[in-house]
Amino acid sequence: MREAVIVSAARTGIGRAFRGSLNKTHGATITAHVIKHAVERAKIDPAEVEDVVIGCGLPEGATGHNIGRVAALRAGLPITTSGMTVNRYCSSGLQAISIAAQRVIADGADVMVAGGVESISLVQNTLNTNNFVEAWMHEHLKSIYYPMLQTAEIVARRYKVSREKQDEYALVSQQRTAAAQAAGKFTDEIVPFTTQMEVVDKATGQTSLQEVTLTRDEGNRPGHDAGQARRPSLRH
Repeated sequence: MREAVIVSAARTGIGRAFRGSLNKTHGATITAHVIKHAVERAKIDPAEVEDVVIGCGLPEGATGHNIGRVAALRAGLPITTSGMTVNRYCSSGLQAISIAAQRVIADGADVMVAGGVESISLVQNTLNTNNFVEAWMHEHLKSIYYPMLQTAEIVARRYKVSREKQDEYALVSQQRTAAAQAAGKFTDEIVPFTTQMEVVDKATGQTSLQEVTLTRDEGNRPGHDAGQARRPSLRH
């Protein structure tokens, strides 16, 4: 049986939603940047890439129009390279990689590109909510539409995970991230990305664009208050 192996990888830093470096960057631009670098790192001819599979939890707006195909072309891959978009919400990127591996093993594809993208800043607050739920499902199995926060509350109650334990785990996670950053553990996988970030003047409320280069993950909080942010109450 054929084996599938990962020969190169690349990613941007993770930007903070709405206030981070990627808050005005189109999803195709971000995705193309890492596809281009991953292909270059693999030292292969772009024409060898048979298909690009990109996972996306919210595939509309700035991450719509079959972003897998759009990003492939934006990255400079030839028109002969196919592209597809996969949605499995939070596990979309992992599902994309699984599909690419299956194509290599089962279908005989020689070179595939797979990954994931999300733009909370440009998509989440402007989602199309027209006919957002199906009436029968909402009546008989409304949990299918629960947001992540509500799901997390249910999981915490079901498995008796206390708020204190969650805070403790969150703090350790933040501290490990900070330690890994300080030790340069993410340096090789992150490709610097220069873009335009929207900045809001707190005094006047006016917005402007500022050129920034994202070289690391933003937003981790290794201090003592990292796990202490107040969770919003959930109303049914």
